[in-house]
Amino acid sequence: MKKRIVALLIAGTMALSLSACGGGSSSDKSDSKQNETTQETKKEEEKAPVDLAGTWKSEDNDGSWMEAVIADDTITVNWVSDNGDTTSIYWVGTYTAPTEYSADYTWTSDRNKEQTDNAMLASTDDTKDFSYSDADKELSYQVSMAGTTTKVKLTKAE
Repeated sequence: MKKRIVALLIAGTMALSLSACGGGSSSDKSDSKQNETTQETKKEEEKAPVDLAGTWKSEDNDGSWMEAVIADDTITVNWVSDNGDTTSIYWVGTYTAPTEYSADYTWTSDRNKEQTDNAMLASTDDTKDFSYSDADKELSYQVSMAGTTTKVKLTKAE
């Protein structure tokens, strides 16, 4: 009889230890997947907004190009010619920096009339839309002159 009780105790102990070592319930696995998804979402949310401050330059076209400088809350765009010896104001306006991450960013700049009214090659538009594409790493805007409109694309200067 004592042998039978000892055998039952050992069998019971083994059964309990096996169930305690189980792989976990399905709810544990779904909680784990949910935590991974939450962590991935947090990583995306933690991406900082793009920093557009600095100097941007279009392609050199026989010693002429356009150059934009973004600093604080202002964007200044100049026509540059004579291989960089001559600059003429095209645009001086407001810059609104992005406040959250986005692959593409667009803002409408209000022209600073005081700085552009007497500039011969400056735009007379009251506002101008600027766009940034993270995929192309380009800043772009429309330029119209003598009835022709073209899209200017600038990349950040090093």
